[in-house]
Amino acid sequence: MTETLSPHPGPARLRTEIAVVLLISLGQSAVYSILSIINKLTRPEPLAQQVTRMNVSTTPDRPWLDLAYQVAGLVFPLMPVVLVLFLLAVHHRPEEGPWRVMGFDLRRPAFDLAWGFGVFVVIGVGGLAFYLCTLAAGINTQVQPANLADNWWTVPVLLGRAVMNGVLEEVVMVGYLFTRWAQRGGRMWVVVVGSALVRAAYHLYQGFGGFLGNLVMGLVFGWLYLRIKRVMPLVIVHSLLDVVAFLGIGLLPVVMGWFGL
Repeated sequence: MTETLSPHPGPARLRTEIAVVLLISLGQSAVYSILSIINKLTRPEPLAQQVTRMNVSTTPDRPWLDLAYQVAGLVFPLMPVVLVLFLLAVHHRPEEGPWRVMGFDLRRPAFDLAWGFGVFVVIGVGGLAFYLCTLAAGINTQVQPANLADNWWTVPVLLGRAVMNGVLEEVVMVGYLFTRWAQRGGRMWVVVVGSALVRAAYHLYQGFGGFLGNLVMGLVFGWLYLRIKRVMPLVIVHSLLDVVAFLGIGLLPVVMGWFGL
């Protein structure tokens, strides 16, 4: 006789699903980020003198091939998002469905934009000041977030990368993780702290400033999600933060001059 799986799996099975999802997505990134900071700390030059480059061209001498690499780098990182939405749709499906249960939809655009832009202003200003302070304190690397060769597609790719990061991190680390944790009956403060720690860990490659800043942001995002029950404002905040980081990097030397750095 063929065994029929229960449509309502127990907490142990949901814990296993969560672990697998994290290990093939952002949890894996956290492990590599930890290895990266170990590598940086064991180099002879101080951490603050090292440079962390993001969004780097793969084949700058062949723009068409570089564009193909960049498009692949936009599409494949979103597969964990497809996976978690699929799992929520077919495995222990929430009553509201995978999109509505986490508020990853377009039902309340004005609400999402208002919260998104409001939180962005607060976190953006505070985050920049914190980065400059940690750099001056010598506990963070010099982050260069935009290193693509100058092509007609450079700005669209950077915008796409910003949105991709926002969707990937907030849907997986907040929308999916918090939904599954609630389904298994876990205490929500545990998932708020756990999600923030994983978020901080996969930014550790930037230095300890990146770790601490993203830890605080993760705690704020988790608290906010529990209040408003929608992940779309968080996606908007994260996307805007990355857009400013990727496209506004040219203004950073001016700002650093204001701080005497």
